[in-house]
Formats: sequence, structure tokens, C-alpha cells
Amino acid sequence: YALYFLCGMLPWLAFSEPVNRAAFAILENRNFVKKLVFPVEIIPVNHVISGFIMSLIASTVFLVVLLLSRGGIPLTILWLPVVLVPQLLFTLGLCWMLSSFGVFARDLGQISGFLMTLWFFLTPICYPESSLPPGAVDILRHNPMYVLVHGYRRTLLESQAPEFWPTFKLYLLSIFVFWLGYGLFRKLRRNFADVI
Repeated sequence: YALYFLCGMLPWLAFSEPVNRAAFAILENRNFVKKLVFPVEIIPVNHVISGFIMSLIASTVFLVVLLLSRGGIPLTILWLPVVLVPQLLFTLGLCWMLSSFGVFARDLGQISGFLMTLWFFLTPICYPESSLPPGAVDILRHNPMYVLVHGYRRTLLESQAPEFWPTFKLYLLSIFVFWLGYGLFRKLRRNFADVI
């Protein structure tokens, strides 16, 4: 169970840390917006990179535990970049959206924190998928974090490649969220200095 739980936490850590900070990202760096000519798009990118680095450290610890407990690391770890790419695109797109909306709606940080807690429990991280009724699993398959967590577990614990169709749909969603987030951020950023 410990390996199951820790493996599910790896993508969640890289996702939740930047998303939880995103709504306050521009407000916390208001000096860059008001006093400098600075590409403010980089601020959410910085949060995503720091979350990714933290996840890399956690992944290293997880791989050491996996090596000690199972005597080896499966070769299917080479499939991990296949789920990392949509994870980063989805996270960054969401962070751009939240950081741009957070300038205009100051309570967004509290709302997003509550929604992230709810999202955590709607993703089978701390409970096994087998404990869910079949209908619930079919619904949860539409949760992008479910696809990511499932992909990590297949790659690292079950020695299998990520499932093709859920991963393909995740790519489409991630690319859409990435471009939508970037477009909204670019459109709203010209008003940041007036509002802050």
C-alpha cells in the first residue's frame, strides 16, 4: 500500500503545488508587473518548474524505496516521459488561467484550495481503484489526474506502458488547456498593472 500511495502522490505533488500557488502568483510579484518591463508569463512557469523539481526529488526517493523493496526498477520507467509531457502542459495551462484570474478575483485562492482538496479525494491516490464501484471508475476516467496517477502506477508498479486511449485524450486536453491558459493570460495581462 505504501508504494501504491507514494506512486500516486508523485504526479499530484508536481500538480498541486504550483496550482495552489497560481492564484496569488501575480499578486505576490506585483513589483515585476508595475515597475519593470518583464515577461510576467514566466512567473507561473517558475512555479510549475519548482513543483516539477520537487517531484523529481520525491521520484528519486520513491525509486530508491522501489529498488530496496522489489530488488529492481522496471524498464517500463522509460514510458514515464509519455505521461510527464501532458502533466506539465496541463499544469502550466491551468496555472496561467488561475494566475490571470487571481488578479481580478482575490478570493480565487481560497476557492481553488477547496477545489484542489476535493479533486484530491476524487482521484484514487489514497484508496485503491478496486474499492470503487464499476460506474464510479468509468466516471473517474474523465479526471485528468486519474489518468496521470494510473499512468504512473502502470509504469512504475505494474511494469506496463500507459494505456493508449486515455493518454491520447489527456494529450488533447492538455494541449487545449495549455493554449487556452496562455491565450487568456496574454489577453488579461495588459490590465494587471491597473488592477494591482
